[in-house]
Amino acid sequence: MIATIKASTVSFGAKGQVVIPSKLRKEFEIEEGTKASVISTPEGILLKPVTRAYIKSLRGKYRDLPLMETLQEMKQEEKAR
Repeated sequence: MIATIKASTVSFGAKGQVVIPSKLRKEFEIEEGTKASVISTPEGILLKPVTRAYIKSLRGKYRDLPLMETLQEMKQEEKAR
């Protein structure tokens, strides 16, 4: 399968803010307040929106890793306080 790359031109504001075109916001389910990961790649800057669909796709994916056990223990400790 060949990926199609869609390109748009945007401008950066004084504080580094950029407006994502409406078509892309709809396509990637970006709403007001949506957070995004900002990743430096050899090709440039990659923005990955952290949407409900993305979070849902991670459920169970890392269940067996020690990191999850540690996070669960920390969460239980916080509840106990």
